[in-house]
Amino acid sequence: MHEKQQDLLEPEAKHAVQMLLPDYVNGDLSALCVWPDQVRHWYRYRWTSSLHFIDTPDQAWDCHDPHGVKDMCVAGAIQNFTNQLSHYRHGTSDRRHNMTEALLFLAHFMGDIHQPMHVGFTSDEGGNTIDLRWFRHKSNLHHVWDREIILTAAADYYGKDFNLLQEDIEGNFTDGIWSADLASWRDCTDLVSCVNKYAAESINIACKWGYKDVESGDTLSDDYFNSRLPIVMKRIAQGGVRLAMILNRVLGDHTLENDSSVSPT
Repeated sequence: MHEKQQDLLEPEAKHAVQMLLPDYVNGDLSALCVWPDQVRHWYRYRWTSSLHFIDTPDQAWDCHDPHGVKDMCVAGAIQNFTNQLSHYRHGTSDRRHNMTEALLFLAHFMGDIHQPMHVGFTSDEGGNTIDLRWFRHKSNLHHVWDREIILTAAADYYGKDFNLLQEDIEGNFTDGIWSADLASWRDCTDLVSCVNKYAAESINIACKWGYKDVESGDTLSDDYFNSRLPIVMKRIAQGGVRLAMILNRVLGDHTLENDSSVSPT
């Protein structure tokens, strides 16, 4: 969540985010959004590994971990960490819940659920086993959506300056092509149904744009890049806007229904 996206936060939520973040990031939540990826293989956080995605067998996604524990996926994680954060404003949190970690996990997982291949098919591990070439180098379909498209865009159009790329995305929803869509993106009364909607959007995009006309061994280049880049940019924007909406609800003076209480086992 960069500067303009943090401008979407209302004062009470913005203050809470600043209080929860360590001083050295100067209130910049985006500086720590990669933290959940960095710790997922540490022994203490190994239980979070299956929270980064949703298994989609036969185009009907299911939320569980490899042991079959229900709600242990990215959708259940968003509900869980939102629930933990909801205690912050009321001062009712206990030592089981680290509010800073809850904030970082929520921010990261809101990005993951908007990345279509994180809601991809179980059979190919969300595109991870579909090996291919991205222009001249080896990659796989999951990595194409996780990073290759954005890295190529940054190199081709923004002089490898990711701040410029981010400003372009933000400009499109503040006063650009997506500005009229903000209200519908933010529309949410029940968190569980909203998160399910975000996941459904992602699997639909994965089918229509991610997997379509792609086979192992293919070389993806300009045609794939140019047609998919606007979708990737829009999903990044939607994830940021919706994260701000949730933080405003749970850290500000709002209500957001949430009946999930998943916690590490």
